[in-house]
Amino acid sequence: MRRVGVYPGSFDPVTNGHIDLAERGRRQFDRLIIGVLSNDEKKPIFSVDQRVELLEDAVSEWDDVEVCAFDGLLVDFAKRVGATMILRGIRAVTDLEYEMQMAMMNRRMNPELETVFVVPNEVYSYVSSRLVREVARLGGSTAGLVPKKVSKALASRFASDSPP
Repeated sequence: MRRVGVYPGSFDPVTNGHIDLAERGRRQFDRLIIGVLSNDEKKPIFSVDQRVELLEDAVSEWDDVEVCAFDGLLVDFAKRVGATMILRGIRAVTDLEYEMQMAMMNRRMNPELETVFVVPNEVYSYVSSRLVREVARLGGSTAGLVPKKVSKALASRFASDSPP
């Protein structure tokens, strides 16, 4: 029986913390599917297609990882791709409460779908997409926080929005 895991998120933008989690998570599964959530309520800076493309570039060396977009309920997406586990990262105690609520709701909707929590490498424990967006928006360097192609995309995205 193949173990298929799904790593969901908005990945707006994908960070090196996300990549670290995916790398360690993929060792736990025969196949890891990174699901990029299409959720316009979050007002993303990159389209879902751009986020998928940036993620695909970042994980292109891994044959056991697939990136695809989804919308709707995570449990439905997991069922469509044959996943039995959800991979989630916990950076701090503040993440835990939210992630536990989501895990319990997902379990209520599909009792056969388990959630696995992984803590990030301490080097990335403070990195979040929200902070990276803010740094980029204010003209700061995102080098070391995101893959190189993402850093270039952020610089291009915010080039016209640079503060005076």
